[in-house]
This record gives sequence, C-alpha cells and structure tokens, in this order.
Amino acid sequence: MSRDDGDGNSAYGRRAFKRSKAHFADRITRDGRDGWPVEAGRYRLVVSRACPWASRSLVSRRLLGLEEALSLAVADPIQDDRSWRFTLDEDGRDPVLGIRYLGEAYDRRETGYPGGVSVPAVVDVPSGKLVTNDYQQLTLDLATEWSALHREGAPDLYPDKLRDEIDEVMADVYEDVNNGVYRAGFATGQEEYEAACAGVFRRLELLAGRLRGQRYLVGDTITEADIRLFTTLVRFDAVYHGHFKCNRWKLTENQVLWGYVRDLYQTPGFGDTVDFDHIKRHYYQVHTGINPTRVVPLGPDLSGWLTSHHREELGGRPFGDGTPPGPVRAEERVPAAHTP
Repeated sequence: MSRDDGDGNSAYGRRAFKRSKAHFADRITRDGRDGWPVEAGRYRLVVSRACPWASRSLVSRRLLGLEEALSLAVADPIQDDRSWRFTLDEDGRDPVLGIRYLGEAYDRRETGYPGGVSVPAVVDVPSGKLVTNDYQQLTLDLATEWSALHREGAPDLYPDKLRDEIDEVMADVYEDVNNGVYRAGFATGQEEYEAACAGVFRRLELLAGRLRGQRYLVGDTITEADIRLFTTLVRFDAVYHGHFKCNRWKLTENQVLWGYVRDLYQTPGFGDTVDFDHIKRHYYQVHTGINPTRVVPLGPDLSGWLTSHHREELGGRPFGDGTPPGPVRAEERVPAAHTP
C-alpha cells in the first residue's frame, strides 16, 4: 500500500486507479545473487497493520517463526503526504533505523525516486537503504529462501508439488479480490465501479464454492494462497463493504467464507497480527478523496470473530506435519482494545 506523489491523500477516488508494480524488486536469497544474502538480524521489515499487502508478511513471518531473524517496524496507520511515518515510536523515530519516515530509506537507495513509498518494505539495517518493496515476491521468499532460519515445526507455505495450483488460485484472487476491492473503491465512474464490484463478488462466490467442501484453498494445509485471501477478507466488512462500496453482501452473510475466515483468524499467526483499529482509521481517515469528513464508523461488531466455525469438520491439518507458532512477542502484541 503506497502513498503516491502528486495531489496527496485527497487524490484517492479522484483520479484513475492503477496498482503500481514494485519498483525495487531485489530479492533476499540464500545465495545472495542480488547482493542481499539471507542473514539473521541484518534486515528490518517495515509494515502497517492497516495494509493488506503488508499484513501478508506479518502472517508469514509469524507462521515461519522469523521474529528473531527479521526485526519488525510498525508504521502509524495515518499517513501524511510524506507517507508512512514512525510516530508510534518514541520521539517519532524508528529505534533501529533512526528515521522518521520510511521514505528516508527509499531516498538512501535512490535519490529522487519518483514513485510512491509503499509497505511492506525491507530495509538493510547497516546501510539504512531500502532493499525491496516487492510485496508479491517477499512472502514467497520468506517461505523458501529463508528456510534455514525457520523455526522448528514451521509449515511449508509454498509446497513445491502444489505451486502451479497455488499460483493459479493466487492470480485469480489478486485480480478480482485483493486488487478488485481497490478498483471498486477508487473508481471514478459508475461503469468502472460496477465492473470492479461485480468482479469482486463473482470471484468470492467461486471461492465459496471451492471452500464448501475443503478447509483450505489448495491441499489440506495452510498455504500462501490462504494468507493472501485472508488479508482481504479480514478487512471486508470493516472497510471494503462500506468505504469501498463492495456492498452486495457482507462477509458475515456468506456462511462458507465467514466460517473460512474465522477459522484462519482463530489460527495462531493470523488473527494475532490483525489490528482492526489501525485498519479502520487508515482507510477512513487517509482516503479523504472518498471520505472527506474523515469520520470513522463505530461498527462492525467484532465479537463474531471468536465464535465457533466448525471448519475442522472438513478435516485438514493447518500446519501439516509442523506445529503452531509460539506466543506473540510482548512488544508485537496488538492492543486488546483493537481486537474482538
């Protein structure tokens, strides 16, 4: 999720929406072929808990047990026109990188970079330079290239024998759901909006049909495909239904998808990364082009997230031959007031 240069936050919903490709697509790999070898403690992951693209990396990092190897910086959910800032930290600076704005790490990598400053971002701590903002590749590399640093019992989130099917499912989810809600929400005309919104619900109905008889999207364990669908579904009723006008029905009204997303939410590594306060305040207060009053709604009621889902009746093994991740580190816990 980025804050593009130009007209600032008021531009959301006032100009044609197009998802930018990651400009900094270097990869951190076991062989260091791009100049960035996997190394415990060298890199810092910068996220916003409001952002679905960044939330993928939060879930992956927890499930794989990379907390010690890859440190975490959480940005303020309320951007200003310089984008992501570290005002949640003492003195408004990230305590490891020593910067006030994520854009400073971008500038150290490429002076005068004309694009937006986006999360997730991985920063090289010794140099303070941005390494990558490639949200599509980052979690795949965490699952594969970082395997030597995974915790004991970490699940295989991108199993080799299922990758073709996982890739196919993820491509459809990205086009119609992950990005589709944005194309609907930031549409500048009726036809554009209707086409995007119809695409969102057409895909959701197809996914519900797929998940009616199986617990997870591909195979019988959690994979990268589930992570990518979860981060959109968990935001659906809170922001996409109202703020982005994806309101043909609420997620809570679809028995299959509501059960599926609650199953994941209640799985260690998923719900314990979600901050509903950050999500709501970011969307409603930053996107002033479509919500000029910046008023944040009181709802929806979150209590249903902890109710029984009965998805275990479909079988499946969440972590395969592995085990759940351990407790959340104290400094990374989401405040209780921001959860169900």
